[in-house]
Amino acid sequence: MEESNIDIHVIAADDFSRTNAAALATNDFRNLPAAALVEHAIRGDEGELAECGALAVETGTHTGRSPRDKFIVRDGAMADRIWWGEVNRPISASAFARLHADILEYLAGRDRYWMDLSAGADPRFNQPIRLVTESAWSALFARNLFLPHLEADGGRAGWTILHAPRFEADPDRHETVSTTAIAIDFAWRRILIVGTRYAGEIKKSVFTVMQGLLPPLGIA
Repeated sequence: MEESNIDIHVIAADDFSRTNAAALATNDFRNLPAAALVEHAIRGDEGELAECGALAVETGTHTGRSPRDKFIVRDGAMADRIWWGEVNRPISASAFARLHADILEYLAGRDRYWMDLSAGADPRFNQPIRLVTESAWSALFARNLFLPHLEADGGRAGWTILHAPRFEADPDRHETVSTTAIAIDFAWRRILIVGTRYAGEIKKSVFTVMQGLLPPLGIA
């Protein structure tokens, strides 16, 4: 069984500048309020205002979840607790690392929206989440779905979500089924989402993480 041996840390701006010099010419927008994210989405042609004033977007090919494109790194204690199959597909730690590196390089050349959030209201069990995405409306979606950032008891390392809906995975290089991938590494505390503009994958991936972490603690 292949082991993840990459340092666990929440993603930071330096990760992008070290990856691609083009990052120096891009912008980082951190924890923007809802109104600003709507403005950015409209200016970026991600959506438009409906008659009722809500932001309306199109998600392209994927109008819902893509369960056949969900992957989890098979390593560590979690490997024996996962129901592997057509929905929870294994991916090697090395393939996950390649996809991670390629997404970093891709996002380094684009404006990035950062959202520092939390899943779970109880500080004993909540999971700090940092979302980095190229999509303003996806940042807005996450802002609406998750709690504001909370400090976790015991200094638990947070989770990072790298969200690149316009990046396409390479099945040969990344061990995926298609150009879409939703991949989770429990050991590295990373979630990678590519090839789908359906933002519900962000929420569902965090739900998967909570379902993996909380039952052993007596919470279901």
